[in-house]
Amino acid sequence: MSEASFKFEKANRSLMERLFEPPAVGKMSPFANVVAHILLFIWSLFVLFPIYWVIITSFKDAASVNQGPFYIPFLDFEPTLNAWRAQFNTDSFCDVQSVVRQVGLLLYNSFAFIISPVVTLQPMEPQICKIYLAFTNSIVISVAATVLCVVFGSMAAYALARIQYKPKFGNIMMFVGLTALVIVATSYAGIPWWVWSAVALALFFFLVRAFGKHFTHTLGNGDILFWIISQRILPPIVVVIPIYIMFQAVGLLDTHLALIAVYAVANLPIVVWLMHDFFANLPIELEESAQLDGATRFAIFWDIVLPLTRPGLAATTLLTLILNWNEYLFAVFLATSKVQTMPIMVAAKNAGEKGVLWWEMSAIIVVMIVPVVLMAILLQRFISKGVLLGAVKG
Repeated sequence: MSEASFKFEKANRSLMERLFEPPAVGKMSPFANVVAHILLFIWSLFVLFPIYWVIITSFKDAASVNQGPFYIPFLDFEPTLNAWRAQFNTDSFCDVQSVVRQVGLLLYNSFAFIISPVVTLQPMEPQICKIYLAFTNSIVISVAATVLCVVFGSMAAYALARIQYKPKFGNIMMFVGLTALVIVATSYAGIPWWVWSAVALALFFFLVRAFGKHFTHTLGNGDILFWIISQRILPPIVVVIPIYIMFQAVGLLDTHLALIAVYAVANLPIVVWLMHDFFANLPIELEESAQLDGATRFAIFWDIVLPLTRPGLAATTLLTLILNWNEYLFAVFLATSKVQTMPIMVAAKNAGEKGVLWWEMSAIIVVMIVPVVLMAILLQRFISKGVLLGAVKG
């Protein structure tokens, strides 16, 4: 046996070599393994401690919160359900019987909405629990907006990744000008918005046919993608007042449709930007082979592209759901009473007449974070792959 091979035998290695050198290719040394686990443990404490603190605070009373900090239930303080009772005792329709009746009405209205107008919807107000109303509003609005974002955003991202667009800059400016004309005419002339919109679309069609061939400057897919993500860079506070005026003009204030539309449009750029990278990293030879077999573009997208990008789609869906679930600014302006969401409930507790009741607000926050945590658990096996998909390129 040569001296070189003899040196790498485990029994003949020194203690320092066994501690600081990896035992095999692709493995860490014992010292590096211990350090990595210590760092991961510290980071896990750093990430999970705020959630733990919110949960135990929801089981405290005023004395435990004000005289603390107390960390361990039954040792540092005696847990109580006063904060949870306060969420339901303040409303006369938050008892078990009323909540069961409201769940039944929700299921009935969901079924009636599908087969409508054969069945009419039953009103759920005013005998409804405020927390239940806010929770169901958040679920309906967030899920519907997320579905719209993922469906339309993924299709737009795939189109930008595989189809080359060359829109003419002059046609785009004509469309923007006609849109501004519709807004001005609707606001000051008193003509219904749908009439002006139809006239503007017809006028845009004729102008493009008449003058579109004279425009030479074109844009590319990169310009379109940058314009889409620039809409997310714009601060929401800049557009919230025009959006409020627009929905007030069409009579959609304090409706689910208004919040769903705003949430979907606001988070659509994120879906397009993330999914575009996932689609662009797929080998195009798979799609070309399917085209040779006679598959349509939509069949390729549905049967080949989406299954291959399922991890990225799951990660994007969860991110969009979190953004929709936690949105506060648009909900404050567009929701007055009927479609208030959970973030507004948390803010209402924060702005109470008695000051900030941290224990009661923590109880609402615990209810608020449960759906997102459950969604993350369900999509966990896809998320870990989706976050790293495309990170290593050959």
